Amino acid sequence: MGEIVVVRDGFGPEVLLVHGGAGPRTTWGALAPLADRWTLAYVHRRGYPPSPPPQECQDFEVDALDLAPLLVGRPHVVAHSYGALGALIAAAAAPGSVRSLTLIEPPLHYLVPDDPEVARLDRIGDAVLTHGMDMDPAELREFLRLAGAPVGDGPLPENVVAGVRRAQGGRPTSQAHPQLDAIRDAGVPVLVASGDHAAALERICDALADVLGGERSVHPGAGHFVAAAPGFAEQLEAFLRKSVTWQASSSR
Repeated sequence: MGEIVVVRDGFGPEVLLVHGGAGPRTTWGALAPLADRWTLAYVHRRGYPPSPPPQECQDFEVDALDLAPLLVGRPHVVAHSYGALGALIAAAAAPGSVRSLTLIEPPLHYLVPDDPEVARLDRIGDAVLTHGMDMDPAELREFLRLAGAPVGDGPLPENVVAGVRRAQGGRPTSQAHPQLDAIRDAGVPVLVASGDHAAALERICDALADVLGGERSVHPGAGHFVAAAPGFAEQLEAFLRKSVTWQASSSR
């Protein structure tokens, strides 16, 4: 299928940045100042130029295969939304290859069973992947607003429509069940972050942090694009530094 493209910027330990439905620039632009102290490795998932298109559709299992060789140097991994699914699968397959793991609002709905708001989010999200622009217009707008798309009351912007069409046919998030125990048992330092803009996502992130024995942080102000929220970059860097210190002391 051809290899995906990773664009690196900066100096210092590598931080592998895995975007979700939006591209790297939109997702990670606010973290650019960290390049003074860290090597920021911007992954471009399949379908996001200059990486090649997917063979069939967006697929977190394929993402995991693409990410696996990028873990050889034991980077810190920071992953957002749909991109966090492939990152979790890759990390679970080789937890010793991940220096730390930061997960931002991953759609792991199964972690909160019997919750009507989480179940609704799961249903609408899968409908976008299955039906794209042909799904119920009101529910599509609801999901797009939740996902941080610039959606007003008028016609959808062309770039938003293009994003929906790119996502259509993708593997549903409800099929993602990464082996979280492998990550926890390996003692990988974990940070789970959210933006305090949707109660269902907050509960998912709470549950994920609990399962992984990870830290939990909430950063309102940027919706789903938590990396752009006030204070997130500082919180992330503090976590990365603490992870390095913790791992150095545990290896003695």
